Amino acid sequence: MAGTSGKIQPLDAVARAVEAERARGRTVALANGAFDLLHVGHVRYLEGAKALADVLVVAVNTDRSVRQAKGADRPVVPEAERAELVAALACTDLVLLFDEPDVRAVLRRLRPEVHVKGTDYTPETVPERDEVAAWGGRVAIAGDAKDHSTTERAARLRARVDESLRRLLVCPRCRGPLSWDASAAQCPACKLRYPVEDGIPLMHPGEPFAVR
Repeated sequence: MAGTSGKIQPLDAVARAVEAERARGRTVALANGAFDLLHVGHVRYLEGAKALADVLVVAVNTDRSVRQAKGADRPVVPEAERAELVAALACTDLVLLFDEPDVRAVLRRLRPEVHVKGTDYTPETVPERDEVAAWGGRVAIAGDAKDHSTTERAARLRARVDESLRRLLVCPRCRGPLSWDASAAQCPACKLRYPVEDGIPLMHPGEPFAVR
């Protein structure tokens, strides 16, 4: 199979490659996901998927589809980089981006022998299981227990950034320390109060925050 950049192809090219592999008698598995902040759980899922077929195709959600599913603050890593990281793994053979809310269109085009989901599913709860069964394929579950959450990791990183920012900022008038709660930053000396939005204090006009 191709190197990292050559693995990433549009759906039409992946479909042609899959047909060529199938003509050689090789089986195909499809895995899919956002793969934002790639972690060991993702790697174990994809390695498990690769063990179920000769060729592993990975469908990676576009930025737009990730935002729709997970919120405006995701993804952390843009789609081109997420696809490149997945393609760099030795267990992956072909990688594509998909923009739909689910992977049904990709499944219909590629008709993989195995559709592989992570351990947050069971074979009975895979949404596309009937689609796959229609051409004689099967669904399978791969990877370890779902205890490597990107959402939780992103929240921890954001909390660390917020805490670091709070330690740096001081009152713009007296340069004294600020006290913080969930809704505001306040200077005990000057009695200035700044509302907080998404962890960031909103400045008064003409009073930029000072930094330690």
